[in-house]
Amino acid sequence: MKRFTQWMIRHRVLVILLSLLLLIPAYLGMNATKVKYDILYYLPQDLDTVKGQELLIQEFGKGAFSLGITQGLTEEQQKALEKRIAAVPHVDSVIGYASLTDSLIPDEIIPADVRKMFRNGDARLFAVFFDSTSSSEETMNAVKQLRTVAGEQCMIAGLSAIVTDTKQIVEDQEFTYVAIAVALCCIVLMLTMESYLLPFIFLICIGISILWNLGTNVLLGEISYITKAVAAVLQLGVTLDYSIFLWHAYKARKNEMGDPEGAMVEAVHETFAAITGSSLTTIAGFVSICFMSFTLGRDLGIVMSKGVVLGVLGTLTVLPCMILCLDKVIEKTSHRPLLPNVGGISRFVARHYVLLSIIFALLIVPGFYGYNHLNVYYDMSSVMPSFLPSVQANKALEETFDVSTTHLILVDSSVPQNEIVDMTEEMKKVDGITAVVCLDSLLGKSIPESILPPDIVSLVKTDRYQLILLNSSYIISSDEVNAQIDKLEAILKRYDPTGMLIGEAPCTKDLIACTDHDFTVVSMISIVAIFVIIMFVLKSISLPILLVAVIETAIAVNLAIPYYRGTTLVFVAPILISTIQLGATVDYAILMTTRYLQARQSGLDAGESVTKAVAQSAQSILVSGIGFFAATIGVGLYSDIDIISSMCTLISRGALCSVGIVLFLLPALLRLLDPIIIHTTLGLKAAKERKSQK
Repeated sequence: MKRFTQWMIRHRVLVILLSLLLLIPAYLGMNATKVKYDILYYLPQDLDTVKGQELLIQEFGKGAFSLGITQGLTEEQQKALEKRIAAVPHVDSVIGYASLTDSLIPDEIIPADVRKMFRNGDARLFAVFFDSTSSSEETMNAVKQLRTVAGEQCMIAGLSAIVTDTKQIVEDQEFTYVAIAVALCCIVLMLTMESYLLPFIFLICIGISILWNLGTNVLLGEISYITKAVAAVLQLGVTLDYSIFLWHAYKARKNEMGDPEGAMVEAVHETFAAITGSSLTTIAGFVSICFMSFTLGRDLGIVMSKGVVLGVLGTLTVLPCMILCLDKVIEKTSHRPLLPNVGGISRFVARHYVLLSIIFALLIVPGFYGYNHLNVYYDMSSVMPSFLPSVQANKALEETFDVSTTHLILVDSSVPQNEIVDMTEEMKKVDGITAVVCLDSLLGKSIPESILPPDIVSLVKTDRYQLILLNSSYIISSDEVNAQIDKLEAILKRYDPTGMLIGEAPCTKDLIACTDHDFTVVSMISIVAIFVIIMFVLKSISLPILLVAVIETAIAVNLAIPYYRGTTLVFVAPILISTIQLGATVDYAILMTTRYLQARQSGLDAGESVTKAVAQSAQSILVSGIGFFAATIGVGLYSDIDIISSMCTLISRGALCSVGIVLFLLPALLRLLDPIIIHTTLGLKAAKERKSQK
């Protein structure tokens, strides 16, 4: 390690040039990485709802669909509009009243309830089917063209329209996310570090690592828009510590040795173990979310684990070279850190450790109660900004046609026509169903299918399946719509055991079941993995239990706040935040505990060891925690996408919760539980015995 570092230091300009040259393929890879904007895309592939979506494409050439609403058009104008929309690239078909009755189905045979489904006063409703999935580039481009073709005459509602608007907001704001995070981190570092130039060096080096990470995402093929939006901000927050560790080590060695190059070699060697050890818990947190059956977790987990590794690499290679190249300029721009003296914390904790331990105990019950009773939502469209065209269209759809969501049914084509009619009649009676439309229900039991042109039949029927549309007045993810889906499936299975109920609401119902299971699995994996890491690092049985309990309490307090405020969180927030906060901030607890163990092994008693541990680690923990807070809070306050905003807000608040509990409550517990720690930690009992013999 030292030989490599010496070579790197001697060729530091070359190392910097190579790191900058790597930004070229990274930039190309970043632009070539596909982005998915549909959350439901990450459902397990073995679910019937997901298989049904695939069958819809294979059998009918139909993937995503949207609903269009027009107002004040004549029948001729409506027909002309539907024909123009059908001609848009990647629009597979248009099903509307004007299209169906345009010399295809006589108006007099269409039932009154079907007419009501498509017409309400001078408003008209029609369905647009695309030949690709909701989050594909083809579908999103088609939605944009639909809006251009229709102009102000038509509003486009549904998941595909929401996904298209989500993409636009994310693309408009993602650069601002990074700019805000960088600006706030820069302010924090300028106040807490010894040079005005140093923060810029840190951020440039971290920025290089972030671009490497984003560029290598092309190897994954595609990532979610959530991962794309928060990856840079999260990587900045969780890897900022490493730069601070290296600088402090370099500064100490330089004061001792006087030789900058020799000092940097020693600093890199010294920091290597600290950084790699620290990064293990962070990586463990991110790896644990890869075990989610809802594969958005795997998407974010892989990208962020990779980001931490590349962050460590950048800190140990690019940063030392840049510091040495600019060492004299750093000295010229030096100033006294503006962080206040935190020595008083250690004295306060030493005097009041019993009271602080009681406070910790009192936090547990309300904290974990709120944590376990969080209210979450699953419908992404419900929290989108009201000014978006898709949100306005969804509102118009609900108000005009009493439609909040549309279900699709794939039923075997061999099921007799009279049974299909009976089945749809039963489904119409299910609470919340406002309309059921299929070929056989249009014709009834007495009119044969053969009277219809093949073109109209092929829209909704193949040799294997018939397509049925059901409109529901219940909102996605509500208890009402989930009960409705259960009733519809029970009816469907009586007539066709192989039939499939698909659409956004059934997929969301499956999503609820997946994430409930994922929360338990991921939490357990992250706790066990980090417990084992701490056990080997600290060589103790009791300390891993204590440290995990302390950070889990900080997580509980963080997530309990929305519960007591009556705030509803996005469904992935509890899973992701619990693992990210545990992995990223348990390092604070490890640092504090390591200092305590060192003092205890040197012969100091419990009270003196705790006081010294707090005094030595408080500033590092504060700088790290405030930096993590700064990297995420700005995005949380700025973003118009609630899933991004709420996640960043929770992460930023979680950093402060962890800092507060580690600085005040952990030392008190170390002092209180010292007799147990001594007998369950390797080397401590022997150190105590040596002291007593003296």
